[in-house]
Amino acid sequence: MTSTLPETSGTPKTSGNPETSGYPETSGYPEASALAATVESLARRVDALESTLAIRNLQHAYGYYLDKTLYSEVVELFAEDCTVIFMNAVYRGKAGARRLYTGRFRSLFTDGRNGPMPGFLLDHPQMQDVVHIDDDGNHAHGRFRTLMQAGVHDSVEDPRKGRGRAKQWWEGGMYENEYVREDGVWKIRTLNYRPLWHGTFDDGWAHTPLDFVPSPNSLYPQDEFGADEILQDDTRELWPNTAVMDFHYPHPVTGEPWKSS
Repeated sequence: MTSTLPETSGTPKTSGNPETSGYPETSGYPEASALAATVESLARRVDALESTLAIRNLQHAYGYYLDKTLYSEVVELFAEDCTVIFMNAVYRGKAGARRLYTGRFRSLFTDGRNGPMPGFLLDHPQMQDVVHIDDDGNHAHGRFRTLMQAGVHDSVEDPRKGRGRAKQWWEGGMYENEYVREDGVWKIRTLNYRPLWHGTFDDGWAHTPLDFVPSPNSLYPQDEFGADEILQDDTRELWPNTAVMDFHYPHPVTGEPWKSS
């Protein structure tokens, strides 16, 4: 029987594409070319699924570390060139992230220690997540909600010192974050957190004073824990302001983007 396959001599040719280098050249074999394209498409889809799971785990790990005021561990979740936006304050780079987490938060909530304080509650669950991987496969966006329960137990002496005005309170907030994969590891590139509302357990959120948690207003280096920039953005005001935080994704059915006017 005479072969109908193209003539070859010696070692089969390999693809010149760096991503598929080492695999036999399939241009002369239509069925093999189609199979290779299918494999490549499936590999991309599997990578996107694994990346989505890794980003969800990353963000949920952030919540667990924040729960227990493990601020040093929180900072290590960020890329070196990260940006953290907390309310209307912008902190740039890991140095800025350290000022916020291991500086301001640690001095405010844990008397300068890394780790939980006896009698102090700061549950910060991450939920209702929507994650999308960018076309390049190494950048992504995610939207997460938190419903925080916080407070200080009666057994703790001077419970209000350095830990806020209320003995126990709620906080509802939203994250719209960006992520980057560096050397195969997903990290937080931009953490954009906007508290939406607060409420004490005694009075509820309907009676919360408008300045219950004042917006940051100090800059670094005048304030050693200050921000690099303060945004003049009234959409970041707390409830009863109902401004919507922009969605990073288009409508899943119509494909139309939604941005606040």
